[in-house]
Amino acid sequence: MCTLQFRTRNILPFILGLVTLASVLVLLVWDAFPSLFSANAHNLLAAFPLVMIAFAYLAHQRAQRVLRMELLKAVILAVAFLFWAANQLWPDLPQATLFNDIAIALFILDVFLVIIGWPARSPREAFAETSPDAPQE
Repeated sequence: MCTLQFRTRNILPFILGLVTLASVLVLLVWDAFPSLFSANAHNLLAAFPLVMIAFAYLAHQRAQRVLRMELLKAVILAVAFLFWAANQLWPDLPQATLFNDIAIALFILDVFLVIIGWPARSPREAFAETSPDAPQE
């Protein structure tokens, strides 16, 4: 595949990833200097990167043109991040613990699916995503 095509397809996930990283930096600035922010800023600052990485990962998977079952697995992971974000954003809701527990269950399911090798992958793919242009062994 042409490198230019690969880069063009991945521009949205790349931009979303950069925004996510920037938002994590802002979160860490809050940790170092909380007085620079409003009293309720942490909830939003903690939830935002979780939401962004969910969408970045889904965009990445779509750009990679993965099979339907791989996309389903990506959705499971994205939904886990979204429930975790909901727990961060609304920690005082009665459902916050449920949001957290659903996130935990989905993260565990995602890793378990990796352990059992579902869906089946080509030999060059691993837990950490690799470029489709990477040389095969």
